[in-house]
Amino acid sequence: MSLSRHINADDVIQRAKEHPRFKHTGQEGRQTLHQSWSRDEDAARAPKYTIPEVGIPSKAAYQLLHDQTALDGNPLLNLASFVHTWMPEEANQLIMENLNKNQVDLDEYPAATIIHNRCISMLADLWRAPKDLKAIGTSTAGSSEAIMLGGLAMKKRWQEARKAAGKDHYHPNIVFGSNCQCALEKFARYWDVEARLVPVNKSTNYVMNPHDALQFIDENTIGVMVIMGSTYTGHFENVQLMSDLLDELQKNTGLDVPIHVDAASGGFIAPFAYPDLKWAFDVPRVVSINTSGHKFGLVYAGLGWVLWRDESYLHKDLIFELHYLGSVEYSFTLNFSKPAAPIIAQMYNFLNLGFDGYRRIAIKDLRNARMLARALDATYFTVLSNVHKPVKDLAGLDDTDDPNLYEKGLPVVSFRLSDKFAAEYPHVQQAWVQSMLRTKGWIVPNYNAPEGEAETQILRVVVRETLSEDLIERLIVDILEITEGLMGTSARPRSLHVARHASEKLVAGLRPSNAFMPVPSHGAFSRDSAPSFISIPLLPSSSRLRVPSIAPSLSIGGTPLSPVATRGVAALGTHRHQDGGGTVAALAKLAHILLLPFTSIFYLFIMLLSLFSFNSKRSTSHVNAAHMLPKAIAVSSQPDKEHGRPDVKNFGAGDKEASQGQSGFARQC
Repeated sequence: MSLSRHINADDVIQRAKEHPRFKHTGQEGRQTLHQSWSRDEDAARAPKYTIPEVGIPSKAAYQLLHDQTALDGNPLLNLASFVHTWMPEEANQLIMENLNKNQVDLDEYPAATIIHNRCISMLADLWRAPKDLKAIGTSTAGSSEAIMLGGLAMKKRWQEARKAAGKDHYHPNIVFGSNCQCALEKFARYWDVEARLVPVNKSTNYVMNPHDALQFIDENTIGVMVIMGSTYTGHFENVQLMSDLLDELQKNTGLDVPIHVDAASGGFIAPFAYPDLKWAFDVPRVVSINTSGHKFGLVYAGLGWVLWRDESYLHKDLIFELHYLGSVEYSFTLNFSKPAAPIIAQMYNFLNLGFDGYRRIAIKDLRNARMLARALDATYFTVLSNVHKPVKDLAGLDDTDDPNLYEKGLPVVSFRLSDKFAAEYPHVQQAWVQSMLRTKGWIVPNYNAPEGEAETQILRVVVRETLSEDLIERLIVDILEITEGLMGTSARPRSLHVARHASEKLVAGLRPSNAFMPVPSHGAFSRDSAPSFISIPLLPSSSRLRVPSIAPSLSIGGTPLSPVATRGVAALGTHRHQDGGGTVAALAKLAHILLLPFTSIFYLFIMLLSLFSFNSKRSTSHVNAAHMLPKAIAVSSQPDKEHGRPDVKNFGAGDKEASQGQSGFARQC
């Protein structure tokens, strides 16, 4: 939650009266909420900044708030956030049925307590807690609270050990990378622990290098926090290497430094996508792990988890024994009351999805992230994330969906304008891409890289369960359209807009050569436009699409594509073939958009000739472009088939669900 200052309504209105831009507020000013409907007189008396003396009807209150929240962005298109935004209908019903239950009331809600305990056991098993130890854990409001608890436990154990040795215990420090999420820095500041941030840079993939971290460790270090999934680029930090280096350090110096793993996002990706990766309690030096149920745990906002490998790592002084709720309760949380509904929703996912369902969703998210990364990397951008980079030659492989064939990380695509683009178009600011994407409904943050590489700006897309393949394709189209619009003068985007109707009609009438298969594609500027043809070379089913071989052949109506456009189209084609099918509609969309600047003059000229011809004949005619399409060559997009939920219908949003709201980007927890 962000901090908010109290607003003195009288003072604000008085200052507005004096401001030249806001004199329209009038002498009286407006201190009440604006009613949405002129017939709604009840809303007119609701004050903005004070509790009303007399309430308004429930319907009026609902309408006021409903209309105000319409200004928020569409959660489906909020690609800045890791927070999950969709659950099946049955899960929503369970949440509503348990919305009024308080998890701390053990006697009143024993079933909710049992479900909570089972979730802890399932997570302990998922994270490979040793069978001979007694793992312990609790739910939290999110990973921020979970990190606080994990850090406090390490601090308390360090203090206890220092006191027993008769040494200073007043100057603790903790080590983590400068790519950390703000919750790690909050812990250090709130609990008087010196934060030692390890600088990151391009050579370290913008995450902490374990060898560099050793330089910041001394006898006052309470622990090292290793991040499984950087919020900046999605990279995983190397838990096993950090543990090995700390083992060697202990052997040489006697310093026993534990590891806390911040797996806010990676805790529900690594076990399913990379089951052979050692990062959790199977690494002996890892004493605690936190994760967010409301991220890739696929639950709505408000749920986190923290577990310790054994009860001995949770100091008894941190555990409170409560008696006033009717029974004895042992608690280690920063808050007291907490809703039971998110915990029940987490158990619903465990039962509904199972290991296989979570794995299928993780694989699908990573596949879509690769598609986006490849298309961007082949055009005007440099991709900083790594999940699209193969670790071995993929030639000859039938199934390339396996995430282990690529660098390990979250389904996140971080990218920036390429150095070549910046040199050719120095007037283009990367932040403009963010702003223009918001006009199309997409919320994509643009921010500086962490300390050590802070001069680098990054655009980031988080690929969640709800970001379907079709939405990825549309996002690619919008990003490339915006970027090409920014490359030219202010007149260029206008020319694209004017030419669109002519191009959509005339390109559909251009016949491809016999060597090509036409693929219908709807125009990028209008969802209701007639399909246009893009010629794609016919390749044997066994061949692999490669940029060098396909680049000279792509054309629209016989007109070759630009090299950059061809690379972007070919990158999408490569993804389709390597990742097991999909749709070629994105090829048509991309080529259609990127061709427009080169053909707009020709199309406008044809339009003028047609206009003069129609005027001379004093007649009009209607052309149904659909009749121009050969029926035998229609190609349609395939919906997502890798949803992962066994008994839920496809829910991917279509074009008609595009969003129009905006919301500011703050570092999402």
